[in-house]
Amino acid sequence: MITADQLLAHAIGDYILQSHWMATAKTKQSLAALIHATLYSLPFLLFRPSWLALFVIWSTHFFIDRYRLARMVVWLKNLMSPTLHTWEECQGTGYPKDAAAWLAVWLLIIADNIMHVTINGLALKYL
Repeated sequence: MITADQLLAHAIGDYILQSHWMATAKTKQSLAALIHATLYSLPFLLFRPSWLALFVIWSTHFFIDRYRLARMVVWLKNLMSPTLHTWEECQGTGYPKDAAAWLAVWLLIIADNIMHVTINGLALKYL
């Protein structure tokens, strides 16, 4: 479903074309998130997507990053744990504060990337 070219477009858009300012401000300022989502979407033009697919890639990237939605997905996943943690305990990364910080951050980054890549692949294939 997801091709190596699509993964490369994601990596270029999310890491190469994102400045430090965008990375640090996108969860606090909509302008930074809009600029990042726009630059992120540019490599996907190589696939000649429909306007709807490009809009889905752009808009979902904006909302996932601006509102840090991956941490909510991680928190919901962790509700299956025998130890329930409230959102207040986990709102930083989706993991409880007693989780190893380096691990919580990396697992959050992985969840974020999987969300983006899955949405992109589905949009490019079906829209």
